[in-house]
Amino acid sequence: MNTAQAGTLESMDCLVTVSQTAPGVGVKIKITGSSAVRFKSAMEKKTAEVIASMGVKDIDVSIQDNGALDIVLGARVEAAVKRMMGGDK
Repeated sequence: MNTAQAGTLESMDCLVTVSQTAPGVGVKIKITGSSAVRFKSAMEKKTAEVIASMGVKDIDVSIQDNGALDIVLGARVEAAVKRMMGGDK
């Protein structure tokens, strides 16, 4: 199983950890951190959009958020998925 990360735990950032899962498991998203209570549904939507745009169907995503903007979250998710797939080390 491949696992990769992108981001930091600094203020206004997030740490995204992704892990490949068995085929047919689907996308699982777990969000914790300072903005999780208020913005969880928007963060889940953005994460799912990025994953779908990359053609990934079976993945576990864990996000530790420290106030990251939407664009930062999307970039971190994309970078972590690319690293998991073997590119953009």
